[in-house]
Amino acid sequence: MRIERRIYISTFRWLHILFYLWVKISANLEGDALHKLKTSLQDPNNVLQSWDSTLVNPCTWFHVTCNNANSVIRVDLGNAALSGPLVPLGQLKNLQYLELYSNNISGPIPSDLGNLTNLVSLDLYMNSFSGPIPDTLGKLTKLRFLRLNNNSLSGVIPLSLTNIKTLQVLDLSNNHLSGPVPDNGSFSLFTPISFTNNLNLCGPVTGKPCRGSPPFSPPPPLIPTFAVPSPGENGPTGAIAGGVAAGAALLFAAPALAFAWWKRRKPHERFFDVPAEENPEVHLGQLKRYSLRELQVATDGFSNKNILGRGGFGKVYKGRLIDGTLVAVKRLKEERTPGGELQFQTEVEMISMAVHRNLLRLRGFCITPTERLLIYPYMANGSVASCLRDRLPSESPLDWPTRKRIALGSARALSYLHDNCDPKIIHRDVKAANILLDEEFEPVVGDFGLAKIMDYKDTHVTTAVRGTIGHIAPEYLSTGKSSEKTDVFGYGIMLLELITRQSAFDLARLANDDDVMLLDWVKSLLTEKKLEMLVDPDLQNSYIESEVEQLIQVALLCTQGFPMDRPNMSEVVKMLEGDGLAEKWEEWQKVEVANQEIELAPHRISEWIPDSTDKLHEVELSGPR
Repeated sequence: MRIERRIYISTFRWLHILFYLWVKISANLEGDALHKLKTSLQDPNNVLQSWDSTLVNPCTWFHVTCNNANSVIRVDLGNAALSGPLVPLGQLKNLQYLELYSNNISGPIPSDLGNLTNLVSLDLYMNSFSGPIPDTLGKLTKLRFLRLNNNSLSGVIPLSLTNIKTLQVLDLSNNHLSGPVPDNGSFSLFTPISFTNNLNLCGPVTGKPCRGSPPFSPPPPLIPTFAVPSPGENGPTGAIAGGVAAGAALLFAAPALAFAWWKRRKPHERFFDVPAEENPEVHLGQLKRYSLRELQVATDGFSNKNILGRGGFGKVYKGRLIDGTLVAVKRLKEERTPGGELQFQTEVEMISMAVHRNLLRLRGFCITPTERLLIYPYMANGSVASCLRDRLPSESPLDWPTRKRIALGSARALSYLHDNCDPKIIHRDVKAANILLDEEFEPVVGDFGLAKIMDYKDTHVTTAVRGTIGHIAPEYLSTGKSSEKTDVFGYGIMLLELITRQSAFDLARLANDDDVMLLDWVKSLLTEKKLEMLVDPDLQNSYIESEVEQLIQVALLCTQGFPMDRPNMSEVVKMLEGDGLAEKWEEWQKVEVANQEIELAPHRISEWIPDSTDKLHEVELSGPR
């Protein structure tokens, strides 16, 4: 058993490295294509900061949505102040929505966009694109929305666009297009089309004849004609039959013509707030149901200036309700996607059944045929990760008492999920970025998009691996099996983030010949007895060394390679409150010494770890991994 344990632990580091290489190879062509897009664009607001190749796959990046098969189906970078050329994206074979509107992207539209045959919406409007409209766009037979307006496009309108029978909106206005406009009859009767403010376009649609073609006049009014019976026919009977036939034709044609006229004249509504049918799969509990109009007013019409963050399933807006209460409104994207719908159901179900002072509380929701919104209390101080690594120079760093309070409060929240919810809930994405801070810097565990319910008979759930490298427990990484001990591992890494201010996985550490994995980096410094180098420099020695050592001990106990060796979160809470840490730590050290006795390596490397007596004891630290 001990030999198996040593082999398991010693291979964990290689497992992470191999997993990272596998992600880089299989993940990917899509990830590579998006990374090329990132490098080609100027990004003054760092909206692409999360597009990091060290993450598990592009599905964990902000502004990217994937389907259940982990394939990219949506890229949402509208109004992001991006500039530079658009690179080819033909490798995103399953992409359905490409939204790059309201930027300053320049250069030609890549012709390989025509290879994205699953595209439903292509929104490139309000940019600086130039050159012709690629003829290859006519291959997008599933396209419903094509908006290229407000650019500097030139040349003729490709006749191939008339092959797209699914088009619902076509907007080419405010460009420099020239030549004849395809006749309206070439497009669907119900397609709103705009070619305005292209001075060199011609044809019947524009009212301007093309050079070399005869002038045209409006078609004569439609006058019903009736056949005159020949002398041999029954005159009155023939007249009656003709009248009935003409009337029937008009009767059937009138609704279609009226609907087409209404469709063209009616302004496009973005929101529809009508009663939605209750979905039996979504358990809404006693949550308040808000109207869409309330939330529009609260967020100033979902104004960009109120955006608090962007994620794979939508955006989060700051809002102020009519009574003055500040809220955070999480809005799923307009088009329903399987992943987004699932996340909405998950968050509503999980959070409505779990009520704890250190868990993010769901205030209410809004459901309409086109909208899914969740309403949370506004967290004034953002996430722990942002306070640690993204704070402004004018902002004070988190002091040591606050960090201890964060450690204890988040541990209590996870303990509640594991031990007090029936059935128990595993979070599966515990990290500093998912722990929020209210106005009093009280920690609140949030983001239940990856959470899972465990039946009381289950010991784990098996799913596709999702998460962030450095936070993923070894057994979840290697088998896809997650349990409450998966959360314990993530919590241990979060403690190390809290102490060091470092990221769980950081390639920048290679510049100093350090380990890219935070857990390994911490252990290497402990080996060299450099405890003081572990602590966030922002604390400026304003911490209690013995308390730092105790938190490190808890973190190492939580990140042991074998899940059964890790403590339960209820035990973690007790250890943080001063009960049982010394015994657990001593027991762990004995196991480590015993492991070293069966080590066959001729040269044993001594590593140093602090113990609960505030001394440094020499032990082998090849585990826990």
